[in-house]
Amino acid sequence: MAQSKKNIATEGLSGRVGNLIFRRRKSDDKIFVARRPVASEEEPTEAQKNVQRKFQRGIVYGSSAVADPATKALYAAKATGGRSAFNVAIADYFNAPQIEEINLDNYSGAVGSTIAVTVTDDFAVSSVHVKIENMDGSLVEEGEAVPGTSDVDWIYTATVTNENLAGDKITVTAYDMPGNTDQQENEIPAR
Repeated sequence: MAQSKKNIATEGLSGRVGNLIFRRRKSDDKIFVARRPVASEEEPTEAQKNVQRKFQRGIVYGSSAVADPATKALYAAKATGGRSAFNVAIADYFNAPQIEEINLDNYSGAVGSTIAVTVTDDFAVSSVHVKIENMDGSLVEEGEAVPGTSDVDWIYTATVTNENLAGDKITVTAYDMPGNTDQQENEIPAR
């Protein structure tokens, strides 16, 4: 990509000139030039409309995120390379967390035994919910996991004795700041 440094012809230029659009990035004062976009004559497909609606919701989320000083500071801390807190918030809106692993090795059904969950996200995981059900669907317990030793590790500690584990179902739901979720179910194997 060509660059023009200290160009008196474009210094301070912004807006539209003919079919060209000039934009100045505030973070580093770089000027970008692009052709003026032309609207399509065709009716958008349903898939395109869905993407447009999701993008609109992302813009609303980004605006509300940067309106709150505490949330804006969190996003601004990850804004690098000319990206703003607003851009990072929108990107976070589009990326749900991913549950990578549910480790049941230390879950014995005894109070105090643990379930380890590994969850990744492009920004941050805000919470992880664990639900334990018997084979017949009756609830044993549910609650929130707590952050582990790294940014991706979460630990749930059992608070109820569960004597018969075979066939029980563990459901883990991970949430990020915009409210995106990932859910995974594991059946406890016979031991």
